[in-house]
Amino acid sequence: MVDHNQKLLQELQKRSGNNVCADCLNPDPDWASYNLGIFICMRCASIHRGMGAHISKVKHLKLDRWEDSQVQRMKEVGNVTARNKYEERVPPCYRRPNRNDPQVLIEQWIRAKYEREEFCHPERQSYLSGSMQGFLMKRGKEDSRYQLRKFILSETEDTLKYHVREDKEPKGVLKLSELNVAFAPPKIGHMNSMQLTFMKDGTTRHIYVYHEEPEVISNWYTAIRCAQLHLLQVAFPSTPESDLIHRLPRDFAREGWLWKTGPRPTDAHRRRWFTLDNRKLMYHDEPLDAYPKGEIFVGNESNGYCIRVSNTGNGCKEARFPFQLVTPERTYCLAATTHEDRDCWLAVLQQTIKRSLTPQDSTIEAVLVRKRNTSNPINIFSGR
Repeated sequence: MVDHNQKLLQELQKRSGNNVCADCLNPDPDWASYNLGIFICMRCASIHRGMGAHISKVKHLKLDRWEDSQVQRMKEVGNVTARNKYEERVPPCYRRPNRNDPQVLIEQWIRAKYEREEFCHPERQSYLSGSMQGFLMKRGKEDSRYQLRKFILSETEDTLKYHVREDKEPKGVLKLSELNVAFAPPKIGHMNSMQLTFMKDGTTRHIYVYHEEPEVISNWYTAIRCAQLHLLQVAFPSTPESDLIHRLPRDFAREGWLWKTGPRPTDAHRRRWFTLDNRKLMYHDEPLDAYPKGEIFVGNESNGYCIRVSNTGNGCKEARFPFQLVTPERTYCLAATTHEDRDCWLAVLQQTIKRSLTPQDSTIEAVLVRKRNTSNPINIFSGR
């Protein structure tokens, strides 16, 4: 039988704001931090427990027994009031996580809010200055081993550099304003890891890094976003900040294995790792390759881009669910192993094709077209 306090909690949980997790917006949270006065989901509750009872005291709404004073605290605060306090000064560049985001992002968001109280005290936000330096473990381009490298972020120079030795010239100089950064735990196999993607000599280059401390990798991620936002504000002073935020680094729309065949009927099927980065569809031999084998620009449907689906077999038993990506220059024959996987790829590609082009998209398209048409193609495996 449900006691009086549980009935009150159920009523409170249905109120606007309390009906989603206070931290990741997961619907119908069934846990709570009764000293903070917030309703949270099971995943976030485990992070709250990890911070210790001196920060957050966690209970299940139905399975635990509640004292009158604890219920009263939930009534007095609630998710809306708590957010107004603990998220008062979240920087525009800070990525607010949702329930589908990597664990490191959600955990550091929660710790930043309640443990470090960064958004109540802006002076604790160490990632807003436009500069940062420190050491990260970087994967080798060819030997695949991770080595300690010093990274230096400079907003004023529009660069992210890394050094093999501090007393030597930088091994790599990345243009900050053209850099995409994404968390990559499933690929790298380390919880606190990122993938840096940028253009090098007309093709895309990937760098994979990690750090043992989740706060450090989170701060690097936010520092890059913050510096990029400042650069955008200088370049486009009349553009609303809300529009500029949409240009900041984003996760890849989709990644995974697909089968690909060439344009000739006799071409064999090859298993490739595909990554859709905004409008760039890249394919690789392996997920952690430094360079893609090829890059396909996915433009707008008004320019002749479309998807065709075929339910007929194509001679490869693993490539059971084929489809075609049609571009003005070529039709790419692809296939998924499962019906569900193909549906997911079709959905994200269709969404991309229907989305309007931006000036930045047109620039990327021009680079890729020029690369395809050059009489002296760039050797992306030359080690440059």
